[in-house]
Amino acid sequence: MGQQSERGDDTQDSLAVILPLAVTGFVIAAGCWTLFAVAGVHLRTEFALSNLQFGVLLAMPMAVSALLAIPAGLAAQRYGARAVMLWCLSGLAMCMALLMTVNSYYGYLVVASGLGLAGGFYSAGLQFVVSHCDAKHLGLVLGVFGAGVTGAGFTYYLVPLVHSAFAWQGVPLAYLIVLLLVIALLLMLTDPDPPDEGQVRKVSVARVFALLRNGRSFQLSVYFGVVAGSFFALALWLPDFLSAQFQLQLDVGARLAQWFVIPGALAQIAGGVLSDRFGSSRVARRALVVCLLALFVLSYPPMTLIIRGVESSIMVEFALPLGVEGGLIVMLGVAMGCAMGSFQRMVILANRSEAALFAGLLLVVAFSIAFVLPVLFGAVNQWLGVRTAVFMILFVLLSSSLVMFARDTRREERKSLLHPGI
Repeated sequence: MGQQSERGDDTQDSLAVILPLAVTGFVIAAGCWTLFAVAGVHLRTEFALSNLQFGVLLAMPMAVSALLAIPAGLAAQRYGARAVMLWCLSGLAMCMALLMTVNSYYGYLVVASGLGLAGGFYSAGLQFVVSHCDAKHLGLVLGVFGAGVTGAGFTYYLVPLVHSAFAWQGVPLAYLIVLLLVIALLLMLTDPDPPDEGQVRKVSVARVFALLRNGRSFQLSVYFGVVAGSFFALALWLPDFLSAQFQLQLDVGARLAQWFVIPGALAQIAGGVLSDRFGSSRVARRALVVCLLALFVLSYPPMTLIIRGVESSIMVEFALPLGVEGGLIVMLGVAMGCAMGSFQRMVILANRSEAALFAGLLLVVAFSIAFVLPVLFGAVNQWLGVRTAVFMILFVLLSSSLVMFARDTRREERKSLLHPGI
């Protein structure tokens, strides 16, 4: 008993060091995902990029992250999560060094592809922290690690600030310095984690497919991917939307967009903690309901209603003021963050021994959706000519997910009541 208590204390002590380092690394990695959402505006002007070229530049880090997520998870299972994290951070540092020297669109496209290593860091980092925590606090630890996506929001504020204070080259230099610092701290404060031979033997693609086929993990991964993909797509799209909708400067719209990203990312902690206490299914359902309420109001475009009276017509103007729209966007971000934290806990809790692989699967689904949605947003906006059509699309997508998730949950509850031994 005393040995178990001592082992638990050692685990908590190591987690106190590992978790802050992993979260710091993920903050920087997440900032790489949205780096070109702000900095790319200057490149768009400099190289006279078309909408398609600019869209490809924005989406490339996410597309490559989706491709690398599962291979990085397999590597973390086989060779150790710490080693994969260090390789990914080193690759991101090389991208930042390269970013200070390239001077062509295709050069920036290569760098944008390299920033997809952030997805590999997510898969390995999640395995790293999960291996050092107990099931009782799993939701909290996953929420804290997932909150590292706040880096995507910090980029909206820091990139214009560094660019105005120094020059464009100051942005990758600042990222490079922080990346090298995190690499040094990981090397000094953490020990190598040699893989368990038994774990290596049982890790295989066939086993992962068997787990997906026999359980709810795939459906839950899709639900997480829908919410997280919608979150990332909005994070990329909101600066331009807010600037155009309210006639603001782009940097002002980018700073307003961080009030969606940062509270939403931090809300993953609340989602994990509430899931630990009340259950993931309940928290996820209620968070999705709040998302739908916010999206329903946001989907209404500015309009003029003409009421034909007896003697004259009455015109009623309807448009959400910036303060109300901003409050609804914050509410939407927080609700989406809670839902992400809940779904992530459900998947990882059911597959702790393959946490890195399922983290990769979560990222693949999320970033595949995040890659498709901006293209769909642009097509629908061009076809309808209504900017708020984006919120209509998300309302349909999340409402469908809520209905299917509620149906699956009730089916599982009935199955457990009819066959309690299974």
